[in-house]
Amino acid sequence: RTELTRKETMSSGGAEDDIPQAERKTVTDFCYLLDKSKQLFNGLRDLPQYGQKQWQSYFGRTFDVYTKLWKFQQQHRQVLDNRYGLKRWQIGEIASKIGQLYYHYYLRTSETSYLNEAFSFYSAIRQRSYYSQVNKEDRPELVVKKLRYYARFIVVCLLLNKMDVVKDLVKELSDEIEDYTHRFNTEDQVEWNLVLQEVAAFIEADPVMVLNDDNTIVITSNRLSETGAPLLEQGMIVGQLALADALIIGNCNNQVKFSELTIDMFRMLQALEREPMNLASQMNKPGMQESTEKPARRENPHKYLLYKPTFSQLYTFLAASFKELPANSVLLIYLSATGVFPSGRSDSEGPYDFGGVLTNSNRDIINGDALHKRNQSYKEMHCLHPGDLYPFTRKPLFIIVDSSNSVAYKNFTNLFGQPLVCLLSPTAYPKALQDQSQRGSLFTLFLNNPLMAFLFVSGLSSMRRGLWEKCQDYLRKINRDIAQLLTHSRSIDQSFLQFFGDEFLRLLLTRFIFCSATMRMHKIFRETRNYPESYPQLPRDETVENPHLQKHILELASILDVRNVFLENTLDDY
Repeated sequence: RTELTRKETMSSGGAEDDIPQAERKTVTDFCYLLDKSKQLFNGLRDLPQYGQKQWQSYFGRTFDVYTKLWKFQQQHRQVLDNRYGLKRWQIGEIASKIGQLYYHYYLRTSETSYLNEAFSFYSAIRQRSYYSQVNKEDRPELVVKKLRYYARFIVVCLLLNKMDVVKDLVKELSDEIEDYTHRFNTEDQVEWNLVLQEVAAFIEADPVMVLNDDNTIVITSNRLSETGAPLLEQGMIVGQLALADALIIGNCNNQVKFSELTIDMFRMLQALEREPMNLASQMNKPGMQESTEKPARRENPHKYLLYKPTFSQLYTFLAASFKELPANSVLLIYLSATGVFPSGRSDSEGPYDFGGVLTNSNRDIINGDALHKRNQSYKEMHCLHPGDLYPFTRKPLFIIVDSSNSVAYKNFTNLFGQPLVCLLSPTAYPKALQDQSQRGSLFTLFLNNPLMAFLFVSGLSSMRRGLWEKCQDYLRKINRDIAQLLTHSRSIDQSFLQFFGDEFLRLLLTRFIFCSATMRMHKIFRETRNYPESYPQLPRDETVENPHLQKHILELASILDVRNVFLENTLDDY
């Protein structure tokens, strides 16, 4: 055993006797920390993806070891260079793992400040060129590590809306892929080129460009800002429920995606997050609050992002969210998925007779158009029917369905008397409207960025920043008026008001009404299936067809010089 140890600690400097004891200990300690960190990192994969508590202590231990490892290699870099042969790409690997940890912490907590931490580690790798020497080594697996680092960095930049950085990274990644495939003649060339195509399409998904005076593109953020949701005014009687958890589910086959995020999922997750902000600077603002007041609530609702989940996966996550939902809280379910229509005529009209949405395309069963074959006697296994959600209506539930069969969810029944609302997309868009479905659904765009959606249906594809900001101000005024219409309505279902106390849900509800009113006034949206619907139904004359709101929409159209796209006196046309 002694002989073995002696051989192991031989270094380029000669026998172990030449290595001072302290330096030998430094190498041993580094090896121990490196092994421990890898072991803990690999163990993260075995943690359950659902449930908010089990993972925290494990994540904490992993963070601790990586922090120690990072500081250790900084303090002992010279010794590790000389005695261990530490390479720059190995330092890059440690930094990359810490970036991944922060990103996964964001996924688990929905706290956007962790994205900034991930960004700073990924940026450091690029600025310090940790991976630059990889290409000189004849090891394709090392180059793949570098390519994966780029792909992960791009995801974080997309989520932080750092589009300029994304464009630079895509260019660098493209060069790296070309070099990699040229040198190693590998089989995964097609996959890496697909990654490039996906991210390029993702960047181009917005249908409208906002331009500075020098024609550079303005990056707009759609997270909730302090001025985002209309404030509750005196006399508005609303519920005290808070949005605590959300499931964001995506399965649209033809839609732009990157990593495991479709563009619809990407837009909706941002609609459920606050702008990342520096809490320290907020607390120090003069006159912000009296010392006796609690600081403003800053947490984002927790989210699960589920791309093409099977029925059993979806039900497991739903059950976990339901179980952990605190008192006086709301669970939101967002479904962006292909419609499944009922097969054949049914004598009954139960919660499983109207079809639903397909959350996972099980290729063993479905071959292309099999979805629409009406003579099938079986029901599609991965179709989520309205009835599947009934057990979860024991707690407050807010559902958004963006699908060609969203109307299946109009046939809901509130069995438990808890607050329950379903916002449902149009099931078809006018033929005259340029087909944008690949670049994301118009309905979800209205919920995420209503002004961009309004510009798109008005036929505009670019706009100057000054005009954009003027319209955003006007839209905030419209939102305030919609909030008043809702809270002053005599005949509105109480569920809407019970959800209206939460900022995120308030904003989604006002945007939904703006979307519905806009489509009902638009000249080419003339069929019932072109309009969003809701369960329970909204009183039209007091909300989506309110003359006061219609007047505002025409004024917004006038600011943009697109009034001709809308019907002037819509009330006469009904």
